[in-house]
Order: sequence, then C-alpha cells, then structure tokens
Amino acid sequence: MTAPRSAATPLDPREAKRSLRERVVQARDALPMATRVRYADTIIARVRAREDFQSARTVLLSLAFRSEWETRPLFNAALVLGKTLVVPRVNLATRMLDLYAIGDLERDVASGYRGIPEPLGHCQSVAPSAVDWVLVPGVAFDERGHRIGYGGGYYDRLLPTLRDDAQRVAGAFELQLIDQVPAAAHDLKVDAIVTELRTLEGLRGDAS
Repeated sequence: MTAPRSAATPLDPREAKRSLRERVVQARDALPMATRVRYADTIIARVRAREDFQSARTVLLSLAFRSEWETRPLFNAALVLGKTLVVPRVNLATRMLDLYAIGDLERDVASGYRGIPEPLGHCQSVAPSAVDWVLVPGVAFDERGHRIGYGGGYYDRLLPTLRDDAQRVAGAFELQLIDQVPAAAHDLKVDAIVTELRTLEGLRGDAS
C-alpha cells in the first residue's frame, strides 16, 4: 500500500503542474461571461496597440478554447492591417503544430483536435521561419515569463522552431498569473504578458 503523502512532501513536477492547471482553469471557468468579454476587450486593445504587433508582417494566432479570452477580434484586426495570418493545427503523427495561413475565419477554420478551432485542409502551409510575431496561449504564467499549457507540450515544441527574433506575446486574465510556474531550465519564456490590468515586458531577457 502506498503511504499517504505528508504535507511536507513536495509534489512531483508533473503532479504540481497538473494541480496548478486544474486550479487555474477552475478559476477561469468561474469568471462570468460578461466579465470575460470585458477583460478580453481590454487585452485585445492593449495587444493591438503594441508596436511589435503593428509592425509584424506574419502573425501566429490561436483561437479561444473553452473559457480562454476571445481572440477573434485580434484576427480581424490583423487581417485589416494586411498581415499574413497564421493558425496552428495539431499533427498527431508528429506531435507538432503545423502552421497554415487563413484569410477568413468562417471559411478557413473549423473545430479540430479536442474541439480546438483549427485551419481546414485547403489552407496553405506556412514555414515557422516566416512567423515574426506569435500570440502564445497558456493556462498559467508567472511574472518571469514562464508558462504551462494544457499538458500536450505542443507549444513547447513549436517555439524553438520559430526565429529567435519572433516576438512571443501572451494574453491572459490576471487570475492566470501566479507566483511561480514549475519550470525546467530548458523551458522557453515569452517576451511579454498582457492582462486586463497590466503588461509585463522584457521577460525573455530576464535571467531569473
């Protein structure tokens, strides 16, 4: 019989991440819809006003999943600004994210892996090296720029394939910011985190 875990016994890193993920998702799910919409509007306005977003030519965005903040207005802003708009699709064979250009959300995107909105088969593939700005999703972040996702590791594998100068910006509700994300030395940071209350900058260059 397995001995019960004492209060002083530290969690295994995978268990710590799983517990953290569940706690943050529950808190995010509990936000009233009207509050999520209001917070999302503020996040979108902050992201749209960023100089790096304005100057980017090829942007990688993901559509909202479950109770995440709604990103569709940012898609529309990117298209109006004439940017190449790229969306990821899960490749179960390679366990990677393949990238595709879209021009119309209604025509080019449908529910895919685990219900996540993904580009349809007629969309043109895009090389990771073409991306110069990426909106990095996540369940939880800390103020040093570390993140955890839903546990599949897809963005952990995608980010190293992008150019080093591609800006990595995360949008999140303030409640998704925690004191410390359990992170390994090889985990990649984001450059900035935008919430409904503030923007944290220069995180990837922070050695902490």
